[in-house]
Amino acid sequence: MVTTAVASEPPDPSIGVPYSARPATSMGADLVSRLGSSRTAGSWVDSAGRPVVAVTDDEAAAEVKRAGARPKMVRHSMSDLKSATATLRSAPRVSGTSWSLDYKNNQVVVRGDSTVSAADWSRMTEAAKDIGGFVRMERTEGTFTTRLNGAQPILSTAGRCSAGFNVTDGKTDYILTAGHCGPDGSVWFADDRGRQQVGTSLRGSFPGDDYSLVKYDSGRAGKGAEVVSIGDREGVRITGVADPEVGQKIFRSGSTTGLREGEVTALNATVNYPEGTVTGLIETNVCAEPGDSGGPMFADGIALGVTSGGSGDCSAGGTTFFQPVTKALTELNVKLIVSKQAGGTAPAPAASQEASPGSSAPVTGEDVSSLLTRLTDPRNVGPGLLVIAGSLLALVATRWIRSEQDRKAYRQYYSATWG
Repeated sequence: MVTTAVASEPPDPSIGVPYSARPATSMGADLVSRLGSSRTAGSWVDSAGRPVVAVTDDEAAAEVKRAGARPKMVRHSMSDLKSATATLRSAPRVSGTSWSLDYKNNQVVVRGDSTVSAADWSRMTEAAKDIGGFVRMERTEGTFTTRLNGAQPILSTAGRCSAGFNVTDGKTDYILTAGHCGPDGSVWFADDRGRQQVGTSLRGSFPGDDYSLVKYDSGRAGKGAEVVSIGDREGVRITGVADPEVGQKIFRSGSTTGLREGEVTALNATVNYPEGTVTGLIETNVCAEPGDSGGPMFADGIALGVTSGGSGDCSAGGTTFFQPVTKALTELNVKLIVSKQAGGTAPAPAASQEASPGSSAPVTGEDVSSLLTRLTDPRNVGPGLLVIAGSLLALVATRWIRSEQDRKAYRQYYSATWG
């Protein structure tokens, strides 16, 4: 996969995108829920933005048509697909493998990266044959790794990650980010000098899931809490949260590679990282690199996921997995901080230098030595590797320039949906 970027002039940020203008991604999910897992096998959005539902009988197909969606007759139901993934989970774990449900082709796709030995791959292939011909085996280049190390960078002794979305429990505000970014107790900073302490990690889940909260030291996210960065001092106002649909166009932002665009390719994906297995992930063809972990994934101002990991990079392309925001919010018992602006969202200028790490204000400064001094202080040292600040700063500089075209692609995409 190679992401595409098309230049365009930035649209008027005062124009909003009505929520009703979003693709009808919920229609397919509603139909699948109503018809049941034995009569359906998932749903997706086609190139025209119309929902498509995989069905196993004529009556289900007729009901899908009456609802205004397009049915596609398939052989295997969702129950069959999930039974196959259950069998895969029960087999001995092989690091460097993943599997997901390919709704469009009515298959389970098993992937193995370059670290999987020939013997392990042969054993998994035999297991797939026993399940049935609807399990597709694919080898992939690179390795499945967590994207540890930026929309806004946050740094600690556990590594360097991206702030995702700002959330609240009604009393205290937090940053929702990836769970693998650091264990509970990790101390995070918003600047590369280690002077602006943001907060401390708590209530994380990894492996199994991949989410955690960073509690703001001040207890409040501050100005711009509902904005996520897309680079170049620009941001997007977040107005709600939802589950994505296969085929849906999405954007993600991270401080290493900036804003990138792609498409949801599968749901309920399982990835066997070296650190452990994570399930229930969103699979996409958007690229990401180390440092993008925890960053926000969204569409039309709707929060969808936070970056977990994947393979490849933003030069050759790759696969990236995301922790669904809906599940994280439910498990953590918090709510997304959203814009009070009615009628959707629009690209917005950076809130200001006072914006919180989850929003649009860029982190500045290049003094590395003082950050390392803070991070190596015994009071702050925790599990994980120390930040290699110099090389990461160089990455940020080069990737920031390259991501300008992706930001322009974002503007072009949304300008086409405004009316």
